[in-house]
Amino acid sequence: MKPVQPRAAAESDIGDAFGHYWAQSGPPLAERFLNAYDTALAHIAQHPGTGSPRHAGATRIKGLRFWTLTHFPFAVFYVEHADRIDVLRVLHQASDLPHHLT
Repeated sequence: MKPVQPRAAAESDIGDAFGHYWAQSGPPLAERFLNAYDTALAHIAQHPGTGSPRHAGATRIKGLRFWTLTHFPFAVFYVEHADRIDVLRVLHQASDLPHHLT
């Protein structure tokens, strides 16, 4: 299992989404969002090759994959390296994904 390292942009994405859920629906939903994110990171750490490379062609990021959160419309975009997995962004699936990933 490789360590998963969220980049600054991914941390910002998570903070924004958490804040939105907290403000709109309260702490229980915001906490469920964080739990779904943690579960996704654990899956990526164990099985990095299972993420979809679908959006890689629309970007210039070699090896880009994504894994979706359960019960939330967000995707974790990451790149696997020999010694780690970098989480680049955590984006709402209805956003302009190629724009945010370039």
